[in-house]
Amino acid sequence: MSSPQINTSEDIRQPGEEVHLKRGLSNRHLQLIAIGGAIGTGLFMGSGKTISAAGPSVILVYAIIGFMLFFVMRAMGELLLANLSYKSLRDAVSDILGPAAGFVTGWTYWFCWIATGMADIVAITGYAQYWWPEIPLWLPGIVSIALLFVLNLAAVRLFGEMEFWFAIVKIVAIVALIAVGFYMVVTGFQEPNGATAKFSNLIEHGGFFPNGITGFLAGFQIAIFAFVGIELAGTAAAETVDPEKTLPRAINSIPVRIVIFYVLALVVIMMVTPWNEVSPESSPFVQMFALAGIPAAAGMINFVVITSAASSANSGIFSTSRMLYGLSLEGAAPRRWSKLSDSQVPARGLIFSVICLIPALGMLYAGGTVIEAFTLITTVSSVLFMVVWSYILVAYIVYRRRTPQLHEQSIFKMPGGVAMAYVVLVFFAAMLVVLSLEPDTRSALIATPVWFILLAIGWFAAGGSKGAAQRSRIKPRDTISH
Repeated sequence: MSSPQINTSEDIRQPGEEVHLKRGLSNRHLQLIAIGGAIGTGLFMGSGKTISAAGPSVILVYAIIGFMLFFVMRAMGELLLANLSYKSLRDAVSDILGPAAGFVTGWTYWFCWIATGMADIVAITGYAQYWWPEIPLWLPGIVSIALLFVLNLAAVRLFGEMEFWFAIVKIVAIVALIAVGFYMVVTGFQEPNGATAKFSNLIEHGGFFPNGITGFLAGFQIAIFAFVGIELAGTAAAETVDPEKTLPRAINSIPVRIVIFYVLALVVIMMVTPWNEVSPESSPFVQMFALAGIPAAAGMINFVVITSAASSANSGIFSTSRMLYGLSLEGAAPRRWSKLSDSQVPARGLIFSVICLIPALGMLYAGGTVIEAFTLITTVSSVLFMVVWSYILVAYIVYRRRTPQLHEQSIFKMPGGVAMAYVVLVFFAAMLVVLSLEPDTRSALIATPVWFILLAIGWFAAGGSKGAAQRSRIKPRDTISH
């Protein structure tokens, strides 16, 4: 087998097409997109609940999840750089594992981001009421959807700019929290209830594992959603200038981001306020800034949470439209979705994805709280994201077996190779077991197979691989799977 042709041109051209995806994202865009993807809404909204469940061992929870996902990203990076004609992680899976796997991965990833985007719209609507309690529930959501749609429709560079500044806001908030927290610890800050900010708070209140192994495992159930979107750099790779340089930089900086934005932030929070005094119902970021005597703490963090949710929704709109574009080219979605606008944006897929976000507004009138609606949707999303991550690892294992010469030529080899891919797959299987332990996550886990049943029906109803081949706009080419 000859090696795949590497496309190093500025644009991604498909056979027979005059318009094409354009590499409009610079290095700074991809770096901040990767950082924004690694700092999810779950960190700001869910870390209080995670701390209450796991205590100080939550630090280990986030570190383990981040460690495992780093190898998913490295596997994805090696695959994408093995053939630069891949537009996204779905293309690599489809090429290596076959069109059925690409169909499942693409549509599941699309649904993951639709679910996440719906949760983000719910969050934006709920938190907008902090400032404007009298406005109709649907108004902030509609405004957010419309604004993000218009900006994404204009050009991919605008998406990059939005993500750049959204990520800056999140970074500034976390760095400020770490700086203020360390100052409070060093100066021995006294809380109103008499507690003192100190290093020993991490072990003085029941030890590092105060709730035992059960509490430690419960932390994984909540924390894993905080990492949803970490693979977004791979989705954006096809529209990035010089991916051979920018993609490795973005992926290799993940461990540093995990240490700074997750581990250090949570360490500081629990040094300032003992873990058993952190409220699971509110953001620990708000609690700590309030303790520091910053009167605008709640408003500041409210702004950060809205920004984080808008960033996630923006990423969802971007990534779902690109997934539909790739699915359409391969005959696994309506062909009209592969038509690009004059600004090289898959506008029709974008419109369809945006329409699918609108039902999120109805959830606000279905009863319950914003947090309940958010938790319900994000649990399903977390399970499905693990499925997508698993497909990446399986594709990597098959790629290594079929094309060892490409691995040898790779400039970005995955550390640990196939053995580490199996370790991470075992970890994901263990996470599914953990999700079955609690009633709220168990119900979402039980409902998840319905999605795959619907996918199977759709795949076979459309004629399976033969039907996809007949509808495909991609001409046969030399690929890893051949």
